This record gives sequence, structure tokens and C-alpha cells, in this order.
Amino acid sequence: MTKFLLEEGYEIHGLSGRAEAVSALQRDFEGHPVFVKCFDYSKPMLISELIGSLQPDICFNFAAKSTGLSFFNEPRAIFRNNAEFVSDILEAIKNHSPHTRFFQSSSSEMFGKVTNSPQDEQTPLRPMSPYAAAKTYAHNLTQIYRDAFGLNCCAGILYNHESYLRRTDYVTGKIAHAAASIKLGYTDKLELGTTSVSRDWGSAHEYIRAMYMMVTAAEMKDYVISTGKLNTVETFCRICFDYVGLDFNDYIETDPEMIRPVESVNLCGDPSKIEADLGWTAKTGVTAIAHEMVDYHLKALAT
Repeated sequence: MTKFLLEEGYEIHGLSGRAEAVSALQRDFEGHPVFVKCFDYSKPMLISELIGSLQPDICFNFAAKSTGLSFFNEPRAIFRNNAEFVSDILEAIKNHSPHTRFFQSSSSEMFGKVTNSPQDEQTPLRPMSPYAAAKTYAHNLTQIYRDAFGLNCCAGILYNHESYLRRTDYVTGKIAHAAASIKLGYTDKLELGTTSVSRDWGSAHEYIRAMYMMVTAAEMKDYVISTGKLNTVETFCRICFDYVGLDFNDYIETDPEMIRPVESVNLCGDPSKIEADLGWTAKTGVTAIAHEMVDYHLKALAT
């Protein structure tokens, strides 16, 4: 998103709770109008003061505690970061910068125990984890502030979106890194939970354009952002390992500790509304996404 917004001519102010992410962004965008700092998400007044002083044209909220089993671990921290923080942002915008356009990154996990597949904007939200419950709160709150206070805010219901920037504590990043690492002889196995889980994987490069189209549209609406196609974790493994000439079955070990207590199933989105309203559609398939990720790790590990 930072790269995209720079191309659109914006000055960017970014926040992260991770010092290493701040350092990386400062290094990568040195010489550009990008200002990044560490941020304490537990203090509501900080975001209020920041939004009041910056008066941003657009605010994208990607802050969330997530990944794997942490969907269930530390529920209080999850609610603080994924739900209450959104309330802090919306209050700050309402009170100090009402012209700001706000984008909330909602999650397909909100659908949880799905009643129909694929899911669209009218599908009931039935979260099955503390992470999904917190995201549902934030999603509903965004709608409330738009309807009750007239704020320019919207929420994109994002299905899984990947790129070479995906960290290795997420399953796709872990798989792509493992395929490259095993190919180069740095390791000899990949530990995963269940590989039968299916997800709707799209390209982060394309999804950020959808987000920008949403938040700059004449009318603020919530949309499902997805490809409409399901693939299993096993399929993603096969694509990555086939790409480097390996049989993934020879290297994968199942770790029961990595299996979630309950798992959302059939999370496949119906993007027809955003396609009809804004003309956005996903074009990059899971194979191209996986290959990009493996290429990145092959290059990184070889240097």
C-alpha cells in the first residue's frame, strides 16, 4: 500500500507496534515522503492526538493481532488491537478530522460457520474465534459511524491476500520459505497443522487497489474483496514444491499443536458487487502468487 500511495502522490505516515517493521520501512523508503514510527496501540489518546495533528485525507487500518493459533490465544489483547483500537480511530476522526476517509480491513473469518458459499455482503456473520469476533465488532462499528455520524468510512471484507512480503509466521509464507529453504539445503522438513483447509487466496498487489478504489469512491460502501476460487493448503504446498522440483509429501510433517480448536470452512467470497459497482476484479491466480513468493525466498536465502 505504501508503494501504491507513493505512486498516487501521497505523503504517508505509518504506524507499527513492531520496531523491526519500522526500521525496514524507514530503510526501504528513505528519500521518499514516508514517515513511520513505533506506536503503542493500548493508549487511546495517542491516535486521537495523531489524527488531530495530521488531519489525514485517508486512513487505512491494517492493525490486527492475528495468525494461526493466535486467533484463539490472548483474547483480551486481540479485542484491544482488533476492536477497541478501531473505536479509538473512529472517535478521533469524528471529533478531530471529520473529512478523513477511513478504510477498515475486515476479515472473511467473520463469516466463520458459514451458512452459504460463496459469501457476499449479505451473508450472516458467525465468527468462530476471538479474532473473528473482534473483527466483527470493528466491522459493525464502521457501519454504525457511517450511518449514525455521516463519516466517510467503509470496510473491505478481505479474503486471504498474499505477496512476497508475507511473513513466515503465516502459513503461506511458511510454505514458500520452506520450499526455497529445502531446495537450497538449509532445512529438510516443513511442520504444518492440517493441510485440508481451503482458502480463497488472492494477490495483495491487486487487493490494495480495490481498497483504494473503495475509500476514494463517491459513495462509501462495504465490499467483499476476493477471487471467488478455493484452494487447499495442500494445493499451495504442491504448487510451491513443484516449482522447485520437489515432492512436498517427502518433506511435510503434521504437528497437532498447530491445529486450531475450530476452523472456518468454505470461506470463498463472491466479489460480484465490487466488480459491478467499481469495476474491480481479481486477475492473478494462486499459482502465480505462490511462484512469486518462492522466488523471493530463493533470492533472499541465496544472498
